[in-house]
Amino acid sequence: MATSRSSDTSSPVHRWFSCAGSHVGHVRRVNEDAFLDAREQSLWVVADGMGGHSRGDRASQTIVEELHDFVAAGSASANLDDLNARLHQANRLCREVSDGQVMGSTVAALYLHGDRAHLLWAGDSRIYRHRDGEVLQLTEDHSLVQELHRLGELTAEEAENHPSSNVITRAVGVTDELEVQSRQVELRAGDRFLLCSDGLFKDVRAAEMHANLARPSPRQALDALMALALRRGGTDNLTGIVVQVSFA
Repeated sequence: MATSRSSDTSSPVHRWFSCAGSHVGHVRRVNEDAFLDAREQSLWVVADGMGGHSRGDRASQTIVEELHDFVAAGSASANLDDLNARLHQANRLCREVSDGQVMGSTVAALYLHGDRAHLLWAGDSRIYRHRDGEVLQLTEDHSLVQELHRLGELTAEEAENHPSSNVITRAVGVTDELEVQSRQVELRAGDRFLLCSDGLFKDVRAAEMHANLARPSPRQALDALMALALRRGGTDNLTGIVVQVSFA
């Protein structure tokens, strides 16, 4: 079943509207994706579990559960320290119950504070931004093909179509020491963010991502992207969150 939520929220600096959805797809029996739409705390998270036999969905749910009680308070740096600590705790919990098996999950988190957007991620779940008619991928995949592309051994087109495109190099629960990458970007009026698992973006071409993210409303954009991914086969779980930002 698909799930969705949406709400308006305001702060002294900006307002936003968010909507989220998740679908098991047409092939998988279990949805190993999970998401958090904590709009009251200006926090949104997508997690894509892996491991099978209920381990993947446990890993992604562990991430969401650890972040669910986050309360934004004080400075951005203090809140980011808290978010990082929660992700590391999720990593420890996954390692403790994995029993030597693969039990992990990618994570992509967006946290808004003041006039800045803060991104935290590990793995190949992505965050895009639509601004002034352009779509930009703000995160860099932690994957084997991305490493080969960075080293110049694969072109962008070869990386996109490589048979090992699903091999990731970072994830929550996979190693004892979790590496979370972070980035901050300024917010502008009209910015629209998309957080998504690879099931949503892997069969969507760049021009289609641009066209659908430019639709009039966040809900229309998300519904169109999910419908497109499902029409292309729905071979994986797919999850997305669209966050629309405007300044008061």
